[in-house]
Amino acid sequence: MDTEEPNSKTPLATGVSLWGWPLWIVLGCYALDQLTKWIVIRGIAYGESIEVIPGFFSLVHLRNTGAAWSILSGYTWLLALISVIALVAIAALFRRWNGGSRLMAGMVALLLGGIAGNMTDRLFRGNVVDFLDFSLCGYHWPAFNVADSAICVSIAVLIFVSWRQEKQRKQ
Repeated sequence: MDTEEPNSKTPLATGVSLWGWPLWIVLGCYALDQLTKWIVIRGIAYGESIEVIPGFFSLVHLRNTGAAWSILSGYTWLLALISVIALVAIAALFRRWNGGSRLMAGMVALLLGGIAGNMTDRLFRGNVVDFLDFSLCGYHWPAFNVADSAICVSIAVLIFVSWRQEKQRKQ
């Protein structure tokens, strides 16, 4: 009988599988993103703005051929390729990256759903539909969508949790 301890540096780390409940997060995020974009495309003319909360929140119909804040505008094909590579890589490393943490698994799943949502736009529309538009005290935030929100929230939580874990390991 082999009583040797498993090597903690093995590349096959055990964690939460993507093919369970995390897949529902991916699919739910993706579906909500695509549904809201479909509603905007059907209900708001391109370039139109509907003020919901005066001076704070509007629904708009804008298109972005770049990434966040229109970075790399006009390079939709490159951003689509990067999205495909990121989606495949993150899905392939899902179990290893979440380390068995349900929170980390949920956040990585949310990240995958967001990437898939914007990737779909780039591949099939040639741009990303943005529609959430906020202003506060004279500052205007660039319009964004559900996928953008999922990506930003998941990355922020992943960074915070990773930082906390590293801090606890050093103590």
